[in-house]
Amino acid sequence: MEWGRAKTILILSFLLLNVVLGIQLWSSRADLVDLEANAIGAAEEIQRLSKSKNIQVPPDIPKDVPKLREIVVRFDDNFNPEKVVPLAAPFKFDPLISKGSFRDVLARTGIPKIESYQFDPMTSLGGTYVFHQLYGTLPMFDVQLRLFEKNGQITSYQQGYVEVQSDGQQKEQKVITAYIALRSLIENYLPSGAVITSVRLGYHGQVYNSQTLNMWPSWRVSLGNADGDVYYVHALNGAVEGPQKSKK
Repeated sequence: MEWGRAKTILILSFLLLNVVLGIQLWSSRADLVDLEANAIGAAEEIQRLSKSKNIQVPPDIPKDVPKLREIVVRFDDNFNPEKVVPLAAPFKFDPLISKGSFRDVLARTGIPKIESYQFDPMTSLGGTYVFHQLYGTLPMFDVQLRLFEKNGQITSYQQGYVEVQSDGQQKEQKVITAYIALRSLIENYLPSGAVITSVRLGYHGQVYNSQTLNMWPSWRVSLGNADGDVYYVHALNGAVEGPQKSKK
């Protein structure tokens, strides 16, 4: 009798578990469908707005909306971002080679901590190749390694490097979408006829005469005009900063 009751309870428990898992699966699929529908609607809205102002937007607008928080970093005194350091062995650099070969070439340069940086083709112009230090998988736009080319070879560099002191006291928050950032810019900031060449999520902060820097998640929106204007949209509260001139 006891075994029969236990068997019944066990069967009912499995049935209840299956129901709960089924509800969770249905909810997840519904959320995914809703997210895809919202993304499609947002993309269509951006196309409509940009067309009304004759603004060009790139086809590869990021769709990810990760949870992030502000960070605090400290500049390493061993690296002076203003000092041009000559290379003992100049080398030829081709950003179009494969990623593996790309890393191999850079690893042989002797530049310290070069594996901590990611190449940024959008700000690399006129014989200057710009890399940003990474925090996780995202670039810190204000912490750069710059390679300088002369006569077809990299002959010198400038390098800033930071240590992340803390992740801040804030809880992680889901960032605003790239579509929301673009909508704000298109409606309120960008002139008619503007060409948006890149939309990139990373970290950005105001650099003052201090060894520490507060950085917050930001959408960097680059324009293809003569000045290389760059707008930063705070990815947590939507505040807009810009335009800034791209360093060339």
